[in-house]
Amino acid sequence: MTPTSQKQKMLSGALYVADDPELDDDNRRISAWMDRYNARSTLTQPERQALLAEAFARVGEGCNIRPPFFCDYGYNISLGRGVFLNFNCCILDVVQVTIGDMTQIGPGVQIMTADHPRDPAQRRQMLEFGRPIAIGANVWIGGGAQILPGVTIGDDAIVGAGSVVTRDVPAGGTVVGNPARLRVPG
Repeated sequence: MTPTSQKQKMLSGALYVADDPELDDDNRRISAWMDRYNARSTLTQPERQALLAEAFARVGEGCNIRPPFFCDYGYNISLGRGVFLNFNCCILDVVQVTIGDMTQIGPGVQIMTADHPRDPAQRRQMLEFGRPIAIGANVWIGGGAQILPGVTIGDDAIVGAGSVVTRDVPAGGTVVGNPARLRVPG
């Protein structure tokens, strides 16, 4: 079945209009949630986890996101057990974002599934689309890194601080730089 609503198109990764009124309720809901979450920096980890469970698709035991935190919808984010995100992270979750068990993410990291057409006529129509991001288990992402749409990062990988990840990272690999390149041991 072909998606017909803007939300169905967004969730399927098809071109959609991001500021369509159909998505207003979802935007207001997550904005109100972020206001509550980000205003409560003194909450305990279990209290934070309970708030995360209100907004996200899945929240494994022992997850902790230090506020401030920002996202597009929340309901496309799945966190494994023991996931940690430091201050000021942003997840643009127009489609699915999965983060595996025990992954640690530094401050100011941006995880962005939202993408835009390369065709200027489509951009003038304010169209965008999403490509899912999957981050494996026991991954370490350094502060200020950017993970671009469609990237998969394998288990036990390391992403250096400030790196811009434009391609998949193999399990156990280390990438650094802009664009991030695989670092060869030795």
